[in-house]
Amino acid sequence: MKNYHTYLIDLDGTMYWGDRPIKSAAEFVSKLAKNSIPYLFLTNNSSRTQAQVSDKLQQMGIHSTTEHVFTSSMATAKHIKQLNHQARCFVIGEEGLYDAMEREGLTIVDGNSDFVVIGIDRHINYEKLSNACREVREGATLISTNGDVALPTERGLEPGNGALTSVVSVSTGKQPLFIGKPETVMLEQALEQLGTTREATLMVGDNYDTDILAGINTGIDTLMVFTGVTPFSKYSTLVPKPSYYVEDLNEWLPYI
Repeated sequence: MKNYHTYLIDLDGTMYWGDRPIKSAAEFVSKLAKNSIPYLFLTNNSSRTQAQVSDKLQQMGIHSTTEHVFTSSMATAKHIKQLNHQARCFVIGEEGLYDAMEREGLTIVDGNSDFVVIGIDRHINYEKLSNACREVREGATLISTNGDVALPTERGLEPGNGALTSVVSVSTGKQPLFIGKPETVMLEQALEQLGTTREATLMVGDNYDTDILAGINTGIDTLMVFTGVTPFSKYSTLVPKPSYYVEDLNEWLPYI
């Protein structure tokens, strides 16, 4: 068993489910903090700001500061700035995405954009989608915070950002650049922020198609926990397999 010096940790399905903390999540993070092991929470959810995510974790008794949170909105804004630090962006999304774009100094516009940026928007309407399609047809690059087609909520699975993005993609015939898990962009940025290496890092998550594949795609070892999206009954069919798996995070405590 390797000794990991940094942890990347998924949130929904790993730390909490909706507004309910998952058993052992607080104890797991507490041991990382006690042992001075750096960790970063990674979420594909682009709707909340860094501070809002951290506040939610703290209210559940899970140790977090804003510096412990890295969202797909933040990764998207950073990536766009690397491509064009003077980028003009037409944005569909919620507070978390607008906040991240503004923090990176990017210009948000209603037209004549360089990029169309799409994050989850629970107030989406036909006009927003029409404007996005027009911008893409006029040459703007289509970027999406993440490709999740379904979003787990306490009411069940609801349309995710990938489903919203598909409307623009199908209509224009342009494939989007996805930033969040399972793509490598977000994890590579997280490693850079922590100042660590792939070999020293463990990616922890519940969703094989996002969290675990993100780790595998980036060359990072993975720990899968069966408290969220992917059930244990599917483990035998997973190829390639995660590096490790546990049914509950308390099983991993001896290895921290």
